[in-house]
Amino acid sequence: MSDNRRRRSPKMYMVASDYKVQDHLEGTIRLQRGQLCLQQEGGAHRSGRGDYLWVKVIDNGCVVKVDRQVLNEVPAEFAGLLEPVPDLDIRVKLLSRTQFLQRMAALALGSEVRVIWSRSQSELAEAELRYRGPLTRGSSAIHFGVQLKGWAAGRGKCNGSYKGHQLFSCPDGCGLFLPVSEITLPRSSRSSSSSEPQSPVSILSRAAESSVPQPLAVGQRVCFIQDECVQRGSVQFCGALSNRTPSTLYVGVLLDHPGGSWDGYYKNTKLCSIPSPEYGALLPLSKVTAESRSERSPLAVTSPKLPPLPLPNKPALQPPSPIKDPSQPSSRPLIQPAMLLTARKALQPPSSSAPRAAVKPPALTTPKPALQPPLVPPNKPQAPPTDQSRSSNGFHNLPSPPIAEQRAEPGAWLEVGSMVEVNDPPLFGVIRWIGQIHNIPEPVAGIELDQELSAATDGSYLGERHFHCPANKGLFVRLRNVRRDSRFPEPELPINQVDRCNSIAFANWSSKRVEEHTPPLSGPDARVTYEGFKKGIQGHLNSCYLDASLFSMFSCCSSFDWLLFWPVAAQNNPISQSAQDLLRCEIVNPLRRYGYVCASKTMALRKLLKEETADSGFTNEEKDPEELLNQLFLLLQVEPLLKIRSVSQKAQECFIYQLFPPSSPLLSPLVSPGPLRVSSVQALLESSFMHSGLKLTEAPSCLPLLMPRFGKEFKMFDAILPSLSLDITDLLDETLRQCSICQSVAQWECLQCYEDVDITPGQLKQYCNTCNTQVHTHKKRQMHRPVEVRGPRGCWEGPVHGARQLMDLFAVTCIETSHYVSFVKHGPGATDWLFFDSMADREGGENGFNVPQVRSCPEVGGYLSLSVDEVSRLDASSLRDPVRRLLCDSYMCLYHCPQLSLYK
Repeated sequence: MSDNRRRRSPKMYMVASDYKVQDHLEGTIRLQRGQLCLQQEGGAHRSGRGDYLWVKVIDNGCVVKVDRQVLNEVPAEFAGLLEPVPDLDIRVKLLSRTQFLQRMAALALGSEVRVIWSRSQSELAEAELRYRGPLTRGSSAIHFGVQLKGWAAGRGKCNGSYKGHQLFSCPDGCGLFLPVSEITLPRSSRSSSSSEPQSPVSILSRAAESSVPQPLAVGQRVCFIQDECVQRGSVQFCGALSNRTPSTLYVGVLLDHPGGSWDGYYKNTKLCSIPSPEYGALLPLSKVTAESRSERSPLAVTSPKLPPLPLPNKPALQPPSPIKDPSQPSSRPLIQPAMLLTARKALQPPSSSAPRAAVKPPALTTPKPALQPPLVPPNKPQAPPTDQSRSSNGFHNLPSPPIAEQRAEPGAWLEVGSMVEVNDPPLFGVIRWIGQIHNIPEPVAGIELDQELSAATDGSYLGERHFHCPANKGLFVRLRNVRRDSRFPEPELPINQVDRCNSIAFANWSSKRVEEHTPPLSGPDARVTYEGFKKGIQGHLNSCYLDASLFSMFSCCSSFDWLLFWPVAAQNNPISQSAQDLLRCEIVNPLRRYGYVCASKTMALRKLLKEETADSGFTNEEKDPEELLNQLFLLLQVEPLLKIRSVSQKAQECFIYQLFPPSSPLLSPLVSPGPLRVSSVQALLESSFMHSGLKLTEAPSCLPLLMPRFGKEFKMFDAILPSLSLDITDLLDETLRQCSICQSVAQWECLQCYEDVDITPGQLKQYCNTCNTQVHTHKKRQMHRPVEVRGPRGCWEGPVHGARQLMDLFAVTCIETSHYVSFVKHGPGATDWLFFDSMADREGGENGFNVPQVRSCPEVGGYLSLSVDEVSRLDASSLRDPVRRLLCDSYMCLYHCPQLSLYK
């Protein structure tokens, strides 16, 4: 029984140190510290050189024989939690945190948790635990499925499903699947009696935290209420005060603007460095709130310029220096065991009588000492090191920079790979690691120096490796003492392009508001008003889907004007009324009167769509025209354009119809036999309705049709010819239809005859009773299954001479490389076509402006008048750019019936 149990549950091990294995086939296999290994059945092997195990490395799948001494057994209940953690160093630290792992393994679903949103900025996001377990069948890796809350809602990656399997349910964009290293518990849920830090942000600590927790990190952005105003600043001190209850924490804040009255001292003990009492505040932790990312303005990264620092009239109180062992020499050229002992003493927490700020740097007014080389001639005695000049094991307690405006929020611009400098005269290098070190209450940066320094290391600190670099080049410095490399120009701060798109930034590109209803332009007037640069609708931040759609709908056609006057109840939905007013007075009317609309107007409409749909992508991401039209019509609360009925179902309503191609386009009668695979919109519409068994219950005033497309490399057709006139008579339900042979009233239609190559394939086939009998008497068509046609009530005999129901093409939207443009018909002539591109040109760089352009495009009229066979014989390489885009890249065709539009 025990043997079977061992076979069912093999032991899991973790590699304790880097290890090399020689394999006859693979050569040298390197195992890294932190990798997980699964013991193979019968894998124990004892030899004269030691005990070995055959294991399978979970991280790379190889099976190797490993010395048992380099393996640490992992408890079975922790193996699944550690497996999905990608960072091996974090995985090693988590293994030692058994209490944290036990708590996370037993955490109840529905519990409140925090998600590590940004490690460099120690930013957490609110979330609720909704799932815990493997993501796929057969996997043993335990992931945590969370639903994001608060400001992070909508910034997730799923709705609770993983690769098509629904593991839990939540709104789109609110779900995340994370390993245990990316999850922490809220402060109120952590056990105060636990000696182990609960947050994964602190997993780099070497030992237990002190009895007093540090909920706010030094440098973290906070805010609080003072005199009915919100004060903001950065934390300079967080801890208990002497002669006060140890459980009550106080926060010292460096304010962004004057309004404080604290100089950084408490009972003659310096807690932190405050350049002026007007910029300091000391208050209980309960009155301070961490500032979330959504509350920060783009200019809140750096503090405002502070007044000149006053010259000190008395020596500043320095933090007590740890007593150095007199038996140790004053300096050593390289790291020695004795120096490690000194470094441990230097970073020991102070005694209970000493303030918690003993490890903090000196005041801002303290001059920066130059970094002295640790190598000293033996005939010159050297003073014992102080907190200002001591360096041990690569950690430098450098003083704070004296320039006030450099007091940026830690992590606001620093990241791994940033080129930085420290000390004065400066030492230059590159950040290789950012994190926490035990007993250092603020973030620490590991820097690889450009030049060797005898006091530096190879990326390890107190025997623990944080990054790899050459010997004597690794330096550990408090993050707030790191400055940008002054040898290179400072990059521009990123600008929020959504907020930038306003009336102030776009003052020179603004457009006017027009209250009066303005009819669309046509003929020569349209060319005079629209043609040229800075015409049409200005594009900004992936708005081409909206610009091209609105220009197609409203510039030269009034069939969509009913959207502008549809009755909207303001008391029921004020957003709908605002959107309608914005669309009518800020976009459509100015476009028709002046021929131009600024991007700030369309951005306002995009913000309303975002507010109504909770989809942040409407303001900055690429969208498709059908997404815009569906959401815009829903926002305006209008009736659907189309009412379509299938054979066996009731009529359904929709705004747009997607054309479906035949299952085999190469063999379909819709495709022309020429070099190019070409079809027409008329043929695609009839085929789509016939094969789906659909009918229009009423003739629409407008008909938006989406072309069949499956990416650039998987187009169903080389070209699609937009039909200038669309005949929908035979697609209407309960109408009189002509027999395809004798023009009598049709009573039958046949799908199989539609594809029959012997009787004009690719055209609708509908018959009267007599013709239906004759056609299907043929032996080739005896297996056909004609369907009875639904017609109006009453007795109808003889030929049918009713008028055909036609719709005219008035605009085509095209796409190429994720950019939408539009072709618009502006008059009755065959050559009356305009081409519109909202981003035809650009002024300025990243923070510049797009220049829209409208130009006459008469040449497309000649191609639209060709037949499908004529287009299929064209040489695609000879097509000019506007014609090629119209025929080969069409995305949506807009048709209308002007007579029916009047009734809307």
